[in-house]
Amino acid sequence: MKDQEFETKSVRMERLLMMSFFAPKEDVDRIMEFVCKIVPLAQGDKYDSNAYQSAPGIERYRPLEGAAAGPETEVRKRPGVVEVSFELPDDQSLLEQVIEQIFQVHSYQEPVIKVQHILVSRSKGLDDSDNPYRWWNTAGDWKKKAANG
Repeated sequence: MKDQEFETKSVRMERLLMMSFFAPKEDVDRIMEFVCKIVPLAQGDKYDSNAYQSAPGIERYRPLEGAAAGPETEVRKRPGVVEVSFELPDDQSLLEQVIEQIFQVHSYQEPVIKVQHILVSRSKGLDDSDNPYRWWNTAGDWKKKAANG
């Protein structure tokens, strides 16, 4: 993959960081509230608080000596764990603040936090109001439709 920024007619590809963490689904709103106090998680100038949360899965682990749960012989299988990912500017100071904040408000003794360099698309904001594939020209806003349906 080309790791340098580039542009197409409609899109700019920008170099950012992708951060992800695993957490019980009931922890996610709290963690993301604190993350968004540090960084708005903007996508373009029309959206913020952008993140992705996976469907719940099962996390497998075995506590060893020194673990808060105490050592165990069997592997635990915790249901309801999700992965949350979001994009950050490639800024070491900001990255350190976000990692520290997640660590402080996470319920785990040893949170899993991952960071990768990525290229992401950003719209150039061209007029595509007549594009037949855009949501406003098809089924409409999914949230408003769900509230009325």
